[in-house]
Amino acid sequence: HNAEVNRVLGGGLVPGSLVLLGGEPGIGKSTLILQTMLRLRGMKVLYVSGEESARQLKLRADRLVREGDVLADVQVACEAMIEKVFSHVEDVCPDVVVIDSIQTMATETVESSPGSVSQIRECAAMILKFAKETNTPVFLIGHINKEGTIAGPKILEHMVDMVLQFEGDRHYMYRIVRAVKNRFGSTAELGIYEMMHDGLRPVENPSELLLSDVNEGDELSGVAVACSIEGARPLLIETQALVSTAAYGTPQRSATGFDIRRLNMLLAVLEKRVGFKLPHRDVYLNIAGGIRVTDPAIDLSVIAAVLSSNVDTGISRDICFAGEVGLSGEVRPVSRIVQRIAEADKLGFRKIIMPHANMGGVDTSKFGIKIVPVRKVEEALRELFG
Repeated sequence: HNAEVNRVLGGGLVPGSLVLLGGEPGIGKSTLILQTMLRLRGMKVLYVSGEESARQLKLRADRLVREGDVLADVQVACEAMIEKVFSHVEDVCPDVVVIDSIQTMATETVESSPGSVSQIRECAAMILKFAKETNTPVFLIGHINKEGTIAGPKILEHMVDMVLQFEGDRHYMYRIVRAVKNRFGSTAELGIYEMMHDGLRPVENPSELLLSDVNEGDELSGVAVACSIEGARPLLIETQALVSTAAYGTPQRSATGFDIRRLNMLLAVLEKRVGFKLPHRDVYLNIAGGIRVTDPAIDLSVIAAVLSSNVDTGISRDICFAGEVGLSGEVRPVSRIVQRIAEADKLGFRKIIMPHANMGGVDTSKFGIKIVPVRKVEEALRELFG
């Protein structure tokens, strides 16, 4: 009943599957799961919490429920011993089990304290056996350590069928759910949520979050819009660059939300193939909205934003880019171009600059947007800056 979660899971919950949801403390893992479980109409859910009291969970659930919601039958067990959890399971016979969180669970057969590697391993093994034997889907919630990986043994990630990562920035309102491992579907999917006072709201049109509102006419230099695809959904993302004179001898290069090595490569292409020299310039790159992008089709907009900032000339707000850039300065084809064009068209862009190699099989007549195919980076820059 939660389109975003369903898409990331690869279509929905599979009976007997074990799903691990990891995220930083306080990012909203329990909220997301509780909110999703409450809406599983006609199903029995056992929510096991080793972290919160039943009263806390009740207060949270009340906040997440809106009037007129048809709710699932959610039973709560506040329990940290895994043997007692299984006796609750026998009493309730649930359709879905949630363990919040695996780090708080312990079994009597292991001496060490909860959260230790051996405890997590044993408890997870017992839960896995239960899930597979009874065909009951189980959600495990796990914490993330400061390296950004799920705390506890790596074996935990090997045992489960799916690992979902819940990430986001405390300073932004949005949260992103991405599948890091998925035995039943793609790992390229993103679910995007906005944190509201009454829970997490799925964001249907994420591009609205990722493009900042700028009125016509006041174009800022150093901003280019990329039409990227994450999983199955196209996103229009704003790439921001700032090029300034290096105050100290060595120029700084920094990138947020984008691979720094790739940025260095693109700058080298600019210098070697296009003749723009940036040796004594600092280059800062930022992907707006706190999102991390791995789609290579964003290259062209990175180059455009860097040059726009360097020559201090704005790029019109109704132009967007899609194209991977190769080492010889060629603009290489990208996947699913028709979807990208359609999304840009739908959002009212006037022009899309894209690889010439993608033109085969694209019916340009059915789009209102002007399509500008380019073979090399220079052509794209000439189109922009003359």
